[in-house]
Parts: sequence; C-alpha cells; structure tokens
Amino acid sequence: MSAKQQGARTFDRPIVVPFSPDDPAEFFSQFSAAPAVFALRGAESGSEPYVSKTANLRRRLHRLLAPAEMQSKRLNLRERVAHIEYSLTGSDFESALLLCRLLRQEFPETYQKRLRLHPAPVIKLNLENAYPRAYVTTRLGRAGAQSLYYGPFRSRGVAENFMNDSLDLFKVRRCTFELHPDPGFPGCVYSEMKMCLAPCFKGCTDEAYAAEVARVQAYFDTGGESLIAELEAERDQLSAALDFEAAAQQHARIMKVKSILSGADEICRRLDKLDAVMIQPSNEKDTAALFRFHQGALLGPASLRIAVESEAQAEPLAQSLCAALDALIPTRPPSVTQTTEELAILKRWYYRSHRTGEIIFAKPDGELPMRKLLNAANRIVGPKTQTETTKEDEQSKDEAPS
Repeated sequence: MSAKQQGARTFDRPIVVPFSPDDPAEFFSQFSAAPAVFALRGAESGSEPYVSKTANLRRRLHRLLAPAEMQSKRLNLRERVAHIEYSLTGSDFESALLLCRLLRQEFPETYQKRLRLHPAPVIKLNLENAYPRAYVTTRLGRAGAQSLYYGPFRSRGVAENFMNDSLDLFKVRRCTFELHPDPGFPGCVYSEMKMCLAPCFKGCTDEAYAAEVARVQAYFDTGGESLIAELEAERDQLSAALDFEAAAQQHARIMKVKSILSGADEICRRLDKLDAVMIQPSNEKDTAALFRFHQGALLGPASLRIAVESEAQAEPLAQSLCAALDALIPTRPPSVTQTTEELAILKRWYYRSHRTGEIIFAKPDGELPMRKLLNAANRIVGPKTQTETTKEDEQSKDEAPS
C-alpha cells in the first residue's frame, strides 16, 4: 500500500526490443495487448523515428511490422525498423500525455503540428488595459501578466454565449478598440441601452469603472456566487421592507443568474487556481494512476496501490495518497506553450462523451477532498462492469500515426 512517485513520466526509460525482418511470426506474441506509446527506430543514426500511441500494442506492431500483403496499400515498416521502444500505459489519457512529451522530445520544431491539438477556448479578463474588458481567446498571455483566464470551455461558441450572457449582468465595455475618453464621442448601442458605464465619453469616473470591473472579476472567480449573494441580500432587504413585488423581481434575477451559470461546466474555473486530480486505470494490478493539473501544469502519473480494504489500512492509504499528490506539484513554473498544450489534453479528455477515469476538483479554499479521491481510486481499481468494458472498447481506437 504505497505510492510510487512519478511526478512527470517521460520516455527516457522505455522497453527496447531489437527487431529484424527475419523474425518469425511468433515474435509479436511477446508484446502485451495493452495501451502503449511506442517509437520504431531505424538502424541508421539520426533517422526519423515512427512515433504513435495505441490501445493494443501487439495488434498495432503486427499491423506495421508483419510481412506485407500483396497489393496492400497499408503502411508497412518491416524493412526499415531495427528497434522497437515502448512504454505501457493504463489509459488513453496517460497515452495522450506521454505521446505529447515524446513528440516534444523527438520533434521539437514540428511536434505541435503532429499532435493536432486544438487550444482550449477560455475567457480572458484583460486587466492590463486602462479600461479592462473580457473576451474569448485560445491564446494565453505571458507568465506574470495581470490578465486572468477562465475555462476551459467545450467550444468557442459555448464560451462566447456564457461570456455575453454574463456581461449582460454588468456594465463593463464590450468594444474592442483602444479607448481615448472624449466627452464628444457619441458612444455606442450599449451605452444608449444603459448596459455600459460608457468610459469612452467619460460617462463615469475611472474609479467607478474599476469598481464594476472588480465585480466582474469576483463573479468569474467565484463561479457567480458573489453576484448571487449580492442579489439575495437585496431581495431579503426588500422582503423585510414588505416590498414583495420588487423582491419577486429580484428573485427572478437570481434565477436568471443561476440559469446563465449552468452554461459553464464544473471544470470552467480561473486557470491559475485550477487544481484537479484525474484518477485513471493503471497498467499495474490493483493500482490507480493519479494525474494532477496544478499551477498550469499537467503532471503524472503517480501510482497509488489499493490493497484489500480494512480499517487498519485506511490511514496508511491516506498517507500514501498525500505523498503521491505532493509529488504532483511542478518544481518550476511551466511555459505558456506547455500550459496551452496540456490544458488542451485535459479539455479533450474531459469533454469526451464516454471518458475513462474520474476527475476531482479542489475545494474553494484550495484543499483537495481526500475522501472523494480515495473513493474514486477504489472505484477505478475495482472490478469493471460489462458496460464499462464496452465503453472502453469504443474509445480504444488506434489513432493515425504521428
């Protein structure tokens, strides 16, 4: 009952198997029919390797390296490969992360094109501008900048709908041009509809606009709870004053806010505070693989072995979990590129219609719910039902070669 701490597994210790075109058909039986990331290398030094991931290593290698069928157009590398390097994984999530690291290592100039990752759409609250505004983007700013990011969202359309509906509750600007406040400026439709404080023609003081921006930030930071608390306090005051009609209108506004908030999934949070643990199956028996997105980096796997449960084992298991989670903390801040890529991997897994594994988020105070994590690990390691096995089989399709 221990945690093998592997804070950032790379492909530096793969299993290496020599290969020759003269190898018999039984050669492929030594490989597991399990998920893996692999590289096929030629005999010549400096030759470009074939790198990919698969849900069934034995079947994939047989397809690539077995004697080619007559007139077949299927890719065959039998005459070009001298070594097979591979690392077994426990899930497609682990394979995707390991493949990203391997491609980054092998093809530093072209790995992004090979990965075919779509950056996750996020809402940016641009606090570096004198008159901040919010907008949807897929580009994260430089480290240390003041701007804040919220997401990831399922799609750009979902992010824009959520942002626009949310901004209707406030009076910050929507215009995209650089403001140079001028009392003679005619304003726009939002200022005419009293939906903007109109800093463009000095319709408000800079302090008033900054206060409204602070309300918007609090709204995004708390997942709307700050605005709901504000509206509920006003509703209660109206009720106490026996102004029941106005209180009913205020209650309708609260329901509208909650309806808007339902458009954002649980993962849509402030990115620099997003702390989530993904529990995945492991290629080791009675073991769960832990991954963690923390401080902008996706780390893991850390292996947590789950033995037969008993009261005496509960405390050591909790200690092992704590040790594993402590290992999944970045030792240095990730680059903007790394955060963008690893957030895209997390987003792609999270929004799958049938995803393997579970995700547990930290509490608002930053503490991880240990009991939830232990229960999730036990569910992942426990016996699979027929339905779960069928779902995994549907997901286990070999991806195109990279």
